[in-house]
Amino acid sequence: MIRNWVLALVATLALTGAAGAETAATKPADTTKQAATATTKQVDIESNEMEIFDKEKKAIFRGNVDAKRADVSLKCNELVVKYDEVKQPDGTTKTDATDLDAKGNVLIKTAKETITGDWAKFNPQTNKLVVGGKVKLVQGSTVLQGNELHADLNTDKVEMKGGRVKGSFLPK
Repeated sequence: MIRNWVLALVATLALTGAAGAETAATKPADTTKQAATATTKQVDIESNEMEIFDKEKKAIFRGNVDAKRADVSLKCNELVVKYDEVKQPDGTTKTDATDLDAKGNVLIKTAKETITGDWAKFNPQTNKLVVGGKVKLVQGSTVLQGNELHADLNTDKVEMKGGRVKGSFLPK
């Protein structure tokens, strides 16, 4: 059980890729590279409570959740990490996160951008992120607001959906 807990923690910040979710017009060239190299860095998670449901392959962090890896941080009220155990060629078992579900006061922050919303869902296998509920994306002086941000981190395509979108752009 402890092994699963530690591996679930490492998988938790698969949301690092979420930090690369920006509009193509404002996306810095090195964001994807930073996300890729960040996967080997230490993950630190703090929360008021943590539960593991081994049979369900699920870990839940509750209360002032603060997860950090390199220059990427995720804050929320609750983080649910679902995972699968995958056999490796050398006979060991590795835990892979299959879904991450952040709820309540979600804040994803990198050195270059900040994304806030009421909730976020990330699928590490498909590299797709959805942030919903009063979404705000800030990069420098550029601000986008909407109901739902959909990001495909494989293609760097980002869409705001679910209603009117507001944008504020200040050229350099």
